[in-house]
Amino acid sequence: MAFKMERTLQEIPCLNDHLEGSLLASQSGSTKRLKRSACLDAENTPQELIQNWSPPHKHPRVAADKGKENDENVFVLARRPRKRRDSLGACWNRLPDELLLRILSCLSLKDLLRTSRVCKRWHQLSFDESLWHSVDLEAKVRLGNAVGQALSAGAQRLRCPHTSIGEPHFSHKETLRVQHLDLSGCIVPPEIIHDITSRCTKLQNLSLEGLTLSDGIIQSLAQNPQLVRLNLSGCSGFSPNPLAEMLKSCTRLNELNISWCDFTRDHVRVVVNNVTPTITQLNLSGYRQNTYFDDIRCLVVRCPNLVSLDLSDSVLLTVDTFPLLQQLSSLRALGLSRCYQILPAALLYFEQFSRLETLEVFGLLPDPNDLSGLVKELPHLRINTQRFTTIARPSPSARSHNPPAMWGLTCRLVYRP
Repeated sequence: MAFKMERTLQEIPCLNDHLEGSLLASQSGSTKRLKRSACLDAENTPQELIQNWSPPHKHPRVAADKGKENDENVFVLARRPRKRRDSLGACWNRLPDELLLRILSCLSLKDLLRTSRVCKRWHQLSFDESLWHSVDLEAKVRLGNAVGQALSAGAQRLRCPHTSIGEPHFSHKETLRVQHLDLSGCIVPPEIIHDITSRCTKLQNLSLEGLTLSDGIIQSLAQNPQLVRLNLSGCSGFSPNPLAEMLKSCTRLNELNISWCDFTRDHVRVVVNNVTPTITQLNLSGYRQNTYFDDIRCLVVRCPNLVSLDLSDSVLLTVDTFPLLQQLSSLRALGLSRCYQILPAALLYFEQFSRLETLEVFGLLPDPNDLSGLVKELPHLRINTQRFTTIARPSPSARSHNPPAMWGLTCRLVYRP
């Protein structure tokens, strides 16, 4: 009877357990419902969809060293997060064009050309016209198409005497901005010179000394009405008619050096009859038997404002021209070197030239005593102080300038070998 009673008591559920279970059920009923719904969803959702929906997990790559002493060691290679690169190039690219141009303006010619190879933007900025305002390429013997590149970049001053110039290959057909150009003594065919001068309309100073020219080149110079200084000393290859047209068009010429050209009698006549009346400095030397008394008379009447005049190596001139030259009230410098028809004693006539300051008579006083006697007789004159004229020449004393200058103007970009 006791055994039955025990069993019966064991089968009866505990009241406390029942109360506790009901309390938990009342407190977490919602939680059980969520779990139940999750279990139902898990039962009804395919595992493949779950894997496709879930984002891919990055697992560290495990690599085991195959070395004998490291057989038991396992290395974990973890990829480091990439750092945001703030490179030097990105900093430069954030600078405005104005600031970059200011920085590039401090570079030399070689460094500027190297900088132009960095990227397209820097190439465009490196050839901005503000940086190529003035260029000196004298020291580079062979230029190739560098002249065309400098002029296309907007150079207003270009100095490249005694160099070899190749085809310019201009990048555009617009007129050039160059105003001061020195091509003295260059090795360059007339076709290339014509290609350059035909694009020039703003020239103020030009030197083509010693070059072989053509009628087309002389005609192209006529489209530069602002031309002030022109040096054609020792040039050849052009006829009188284009020369007359050019002299008529260039009405602002102040200095003209047209000495020792391959001239005939007609060339000399064209010069004295067409040169602008406002000219103040003229070098018409080297024409031996092609300069006559009538030419001097025409020149004095046409150009009364002459300050400096060189008639050296004109062997037909005599003392009869002295009264004509005396009419030039502004004359300060006169060259009569190697005018052998003028005797040394006739030079005393220049005592009457009260405003004359310089007299060059090389070759007329072979005896040094005659020169010293003439200096005593004409104390107000400086006699034989300069063998070569400086009229219209770009750099008469280039060696004394550092850096070299042309017509007193220096260049910022200078080529240094």
